[in-house]
Amino acid sequence: MRSVGYLVFFLLLCLGVGWLSGTLFPPGEWYAAMAKPAWNPPASVFAPVWTSLYIMMALAVWLVWRAPISGYRDIGIRWWYVQLALNAVWSAVFFGLHRPGWALAELTLLWVVLMITAVYFWRVHRVATMLLVPYLAWVSFAWVLNFTLWRLNGGWF
Repeated sequence: MRSVGYLVFFLLLCLGVGWLSGTLFPPGEWYAAMAKPAWNPPASVFAPVWTSLYIMMALAVWLVWRAPISGYRDIGIRWWYVQLALNAVWSAVFFGLHRPGWALAELTLLWVVLMITAVYFWRVHRVATMLLVPYLAWVSFAWVLNFTLWRLNGGWF
């Protein structure tokens, strides 16, 4: 029963971070006025994609948390918390501060931390790592989109 409680905790934590980021820092008029590439996804794509990713992130950390205690497990979970915090910070920097250049740097750090998390998770539970692969792919896509928006809109920090 304790395991189910932790699954619920991780799900609420991930979905809560997503909800809070989207509520506190919505795209708004500033983002709507930006020049965008033709391949920019429509706004309707982001909520279902992020909801799915947050659920997979929660399942991944829960699988690692359930594994026998080890250094890899504990360090991997710590890195997971760091990437979740960086995930939330991106919205504040991009949408809140209107700083695409800074957001790009922050997104680069998120990508690196996510890779570190995946390496540690791989050593503990390979299915957990596979659950992070779509998230890593989306962060990679987000990096290219963020870079393109930065360049199209003056390249300011």
